[in-house]
Amino acid sequence: MRQQCYQESFRFALPRLRRSAAQIGVNNAARCGLENAIGTVDGPVMSDAIDSYDVVVIGGGPAGLAAAIAVAQTGAKTALIARRAPYADNRTTALLGGSVDLLRQLEVWPRCEDKAAPLRAMRLVDDTGRLIRAPEVKFSSDEIGLGEFGFNIENRLLMTALEQRAAELSDLKRFDDEAEAVHPQDDDVAIQTGRGDRLSARLVAGADGRQSLCREAAGIAVSRRDLHQAAATFNVGHSRPHQNISTEFHTPQGPCVLVPLPGNRCSVVWVAAPREAERLMALSDDELSEAAEKQSHSILGRIRVEPGRHLFPLAIERPRQFAKARTALVGEAAHVLPPIGAQGLNMGLRDAADLADIVREAIVSGDDPGTPQVLKRYDSARRADVISRTFAIDIANRSLLSDLLPMQSLRAAGLHLIGSFGPLRRLAMREGLAPSWRPTRVG
Repeated sequence: MRQQCYQESFRFALPRLRRSAAQIGVNNAARCGLENAIGTVDGPVMSDAIDSYDVVVIGGGPAGLAAAIAVAQTGAKTALIARRAPYADNRTTALLGGSVDLLRQLEVWPRCEDKAAPLRAMRLVDDTGRLIRAPEVKFSSDEIGLGEFGFNIENRLLMTALEQRAAELSDLKRFDDEAEAVHPQDDDVAIQTGRGDRLSARLVAGADGRQSLCREAAGIAVSRRDLHQAAATFNVGHSRPHQNISTEFHTPQGPCVLVPLPGNRCSVVWVAAPREAERLMALSDDELSEAAEKQSHSILGRIRVEPGRHLFPLAIERPRQFAKARTALVGEAAHVLPPIGAQGLNMGLRDAADLADIVREAIVSGDDPGTPQVLKRYDSARRADVISRTFAIDIANRSLLSDLLPMQSLRAAGLHLIGSFGPLRRLAMREGLAPSWRPTRVG
C-alpha cells in the first residue's frame, strides 16, 4: 500500500533561509539600542524573559502536531513552535492500524473519522509486461481479524483535527512562529523565534522537515540517496465503486496506486521516471484522466481528474543518529522514504508515540528528559523500526525496477509464495501494519 507523501514543513525540498546567531544578534541590537549592542559578541541579543519548558516541539506538520499533543498529554510542560498556515492542498495519507489507535488515544481521530475511507483490501498487480511477471496478490484485512487495514484521509482534514486538539491542551503552549536559532547546551537548549521570543527546553523534538534546523544544530549528519524517480499525485472521481480496495499496479518505472477515498473517489500516486512524471503533470485534465483510466485498466470505470496536482522527486534520507545533544528527531527530519507501503507518516506517528513514552518515563522517575541516557533510549527505539522499514521499501523498489532476469524471477517467486502460503501472507500483513515487536504505550 502506498500513500501520498506528506511534507513535514510547508516548504517542500527548499532550503530554509537561516540567519546565524551573530546576524540575529546584530539585527536585535539595532532594534534594541546601543545598550544591548555588546551582547552580539557572545551570541544573539534577545528579550530578557525566557520561558522554560520540559519539551519544545519545533515543526507543525502532522507528525510534529501529534508529537506535541502526545508529549503534552504526559504532563510535561510543552511548547510548540509552528506557524498556523492553511493546509490547502488535496494530498492524502493512508493511516494504518497503529496510527489510528494513536490518534484515538490523542482524542484526534473522532474529529475526522467520518471523513476517511476504510481500507479493507489491497491488490498488487504486475503490469510490467515483462516475460517474467509476478502473479496478482490480494491482501484482505478480515484474514487477520481486522475490519480494515486503516483509513485514507485528506491531509488537510487530518491537520484540522490535530490543530483543534492541540488548541485544547492547557499543558501545550503554541508559538505561532518559526524557530530562527537553536543552540543545544549542556543543561538545556536555547531557542529563539523569528519574533524574538526566547525559550529554553530540556529536550527539543525536531519535527521541522527535510531541511531540519534542529538536526543541523545538534550536529547530526544525514545520508541521502536520489532514487531517480518522481511521484505525481492527484485525486480522481470514478464511475464504479472502489469497494474499499486499494489497487497497486507495478510498472517498469515504479508503482501506480489508487487508494480509496469516501464516495466514488480515489487518491493516486503515480511513480515514474522524472521525465515521464513531468509529462504526466503537463497533460490537460482530459488527457490525464484518459491516461489514468488506461493505466488502471478501467477497473474503476470512467475516471475524471480533480483539481490539484503535485510532483516531487523521490529519495531516501536517514540521519546517522535519531537523537543527540538534547534533540530528538521526528517525522521527515528523521526519515524520508518513497511512497511505498504507506510508511512515511505512519513512521512519523510512531516517532511521536515513542517520544511521548520515553518523556513520560523520565518525568515520572524525576529524570531530565534530555540526558544522553534518555536520548539513547529514543535512538534505540526508533533505529530498528526506521532501518528495517527503509531496507524493505528499498528492496521492493529495486526489485521492481531491475532489468536483471534473476532479480525479476526472485521477485515473482517471492510474491507467488506470499500470495499462495497463508501463514506467510498473514505475517506480511501484520508486519506491514506495524512492527510486531514494538508495543505502543501512549495513553
